[in-house]
Amino acid sequence: MNRQLWTHRFGWPLLAGALLYSLHDVGLLDAGRLQRGLHNALVFARGLLPPDWSVLPTVAGAIGETVQIAFAGTALGFLLALPAALAASSIVTGPAVAAAIRLLLALIRTVPALLWAIVFVVAVGLGPAAGTLGVAMYTLGYLGKLYAEAFDGVDPEVLEAVRGTGVGRLQLARYAILPETANSLVSQLLFMFEYNVRASSILGFVGAGGIGYYLLGYLQTLRYASLTAALLVTLVVVILIDQASATLRARLLLTTPGGR
Repeated sequence: MNRQLWTHRFGWPLLAGALLYSLHDVGLLDAGRLQRGLHNALVFARGLLPPDWSVLPTVAGAIGETVQIAFAGTALGFLLALPAALAASSIVTGPAVAAAIRLLLALIRTVPALLWAIVFVVAVGLGPAAGTLGVAMYTLGYLGKLYAEAFDGVDPEVLEAVRGTGVGRLQLARYAILPETANSLVSQLLFMFEYNVRASSILGFVGAGGIGYYLLGYLQTLRYASLTAALLVTLVVVILIDQASATLRARLLLTTPGGR
């Protein structure tokens, strides 16, 4: 039996069966539950409007703290990621060491910023310090991977030209690898900050500071109109930062030799 015939005869029915089973298992085929859910959703939607702008001063301060957490966490993560990425580059340290560092970075990266924030809430207490450290750890894992890949992708001809002057591996990184990848590194850093602003907006759910604390509070106390105001302010700030970051990254990539 060829693959196409097997797919039509068995594959799609199995997939459909698995989907139906999953929907039933999570309760989404329960008509009564869906009806109650729709009613609750309509009640929730009616409570969202009009926005309660009286909370704007509080929300503005909280969103400012969120941006600070993202900025400080991104900067700290960058300072950790740069040397880690150099160590994870086989050009700089050799295959064995690079593989070990890449594995460590992968382990760090598998833990989301929110879970890192929980770890640091336990370690340093409630507040933005825990959120900043959580963002920094995730940034370390993410940028460390991207930077190491950028370093390993440097033009071999450039590397050979610099090696020909008799420099060691650290000098090779300084005079060849970093200059060749500088624009890409900054572009990835801007993208990381953009991502971290969005990620930081929910760190307050676990007591790690920022707008998330108020979003959760308004939701738990059924202050839906206040929640709308907070969400709209957050949305505007995130969009502005995304647009500014995208513009800067596009300009940087245009000035990168060979479009790299």
